[in-house]
Amino acid sequence: MAIQPIPAGKPLVFAYVCGAAVFALVAGLLLDIPSLAIPGKLIASSAFIAVAIAAGALESRYGKLLLAGLALSWFGDAFLISESGKWFLAGLVSFLLAHIAYLAAFLVIGVDRRWLIASSVPIAVVAVMVSLWLAPYLPADMLWPVRAYTAVISLMVVAAFGTLGKGHTPFIVAGACLFYLSDLSVAAMRFTDPTFPTFVLGLPLYYAGQLCLAFSVATRHRRIDMPSGK
Repeated sequence: MAIQPIPAGKPLVFAYVCGAAVFALVAGLLLDIPSLAIPGKLIASSAFIAVAIAAGALESRYGKLLLAGLALSWFGDAFLISESGKWFLAGLVSFLLAHIAYLAAFLVIGVDRRWLIASSVPIAVVAVMVSLWLAPYLPADMLWPVRAYTAVISLMVVAAFGTLGKGHTPFIVAGACLFYLSDLSVAAMRFTDPTFPTFVLGLPLYYAGQLCLAFSVATRHRRIDMPSGK
């Protein structure tokens, strides 16, 4: 299976904007400068939406569903700017809906059953381990929302591997896995009070994952929307 190159042109320009904004976001959090971190976050999240649109997201069912997931992620990012539990829950719901949109997008382009089965076992093991790890730290009212979120994002990752079995772009699997890893960082930071600021790794992983998913639109657009013979 060939590895598709990252599309040049406007999508790549917006990706560079995203990268610069992520740097500002991480620096702002480390230095405790909200006036740098908050705009950095919103610009970075807006940039991955711009990547998808520039890559042709509005021209296919897959692209539109993926764009819906990216838009819901934007709202999740905005909600998580606040430190309050109410807004964290709102962010959790937004990201849960985003993963459902991604899952629907992957199913639209087709998944391979054998790859689904093969990937479901290790991913289920990871999901159980994550749930056991977080359980002692979670407030009672957050236990089941977090478990539901863990189940949905795990299903999304399984479906992403299923698309790989059908010969679709590896950007999909890369994006799903990076997103999953970044969520572990968020969980650690929110609930376990780590000594290391996990967002230093988690935020770049998150935005890299979203960019991979956004770029996957371009490869899908070329494969299913161009006239035959090209």
